[in-house]
Amino acid sequence: MLTYLRKYFLTQFGKRTHETQYNLLQAQEWARRKEVEFLHFIRDVFFIILGVFSAALGLKGFLLPNAFIDGGVTGISLIVTELTQYPFSILLVSINIPFLLLGFNTIGRTFALKSIIAIMVLAIVVHVMPFPFITDDKLLIALFGGFFLGLGIGLAIRGGSVIDGTEVLAIYISKKTSLTIGDIILIFNVVIFSFAAYVFTLEIAMYAILTYLAAAKTVDFVVSGVEEYIGVTIISEKSEEIRLAIIENLGRGCTLYNGKKGFGKRGETLKETDIVYTLVTRLELSKLQTEIDKVDTDAFIVMQSIKDAKGGMIKKRPLK
Repeated sequence: MLTYLRKYFLTQFGKRTHETQYNLLQAQEWARRKEVEFLHFIRDVFFIILGVFSAALGLKGFLLPNAFIDGGVTGISLIVTELTQYPFSILLVSINIPFLLLGFNTIGRTFALKSIIAIMVLAIVVHVMPFPFITDDKLLIALFGGFFLGLGIGLAIRGGSVIDGTEVLAIYISKKTSLTIGDIILIFNVVIFSFAAYVFTLEIAMYAILTYLAAAKTVDFVVSGVEEYIGVTIISEKSEEIRLAIIENLGRGCTLYNGKKGFGKRGETLKETDIVYTLVTRLELSKLQTEIDKVDTDAFIVMQSIKDAKGGMIKKRPLK
């Protein structure tokens, strides 16, 4: 299939090159980049689908049948469902919509669209698909309900989307205040759990906290770290193209370091190279990897944990 697509792209671009006098190498590069975009799109869809079904299992197999709640938008939807008996699926989509509208400007259009679709599919799966009743043990419900829900959220993030709009709100508020993303999420969930303790019982609120902790730790494991920001160092012979891709396609800033490739024999002149360093949120990492692969699939990439960051372009411009 990919071979057919490559031939199709080359054929279509060949017509354009004849008209605009582009050469064959440019046509091949255009086709290669389209192929990378297609492969990354398939990967993202795969992660999102897995995430949706995992979250649906956590919700309908554990939390919903036993009147358990969680944090975030999912927790709000579960609370309202218990109080009003209104369908959870409709509430999940309705409450998430305002948060995802923020995502258009805060994260980017592609992210927001993928998140909207993922949440709608999750709502449909929860409403339509039957899941077996697994256990009535409260501890197991809290732990495994949180685990499967967190696994779903983490996989969705790996696919470049979210199925809970809390993080989008946290990113938006962090740009307007001095609070970190982690602080905002914590405050948001403390309010939810306090309300649950007041409306229901303290025991339900305590189990809700346990569910949230299980989900949060699973998300952290799936997306490889609790940090909100990732520092990315890129070493490539096409550093200038990667720099332009980061600036023009992601709307992010970057820094260039003058360096030398260290692999060489004694007395041999080491080759000079530019090292690109940039900072992105974990929600933007998938898009960055796609842009790098479109330029150089052999680029050497190092990622490190960044607890938080302030200033620069990371909190000023949305991901395009």
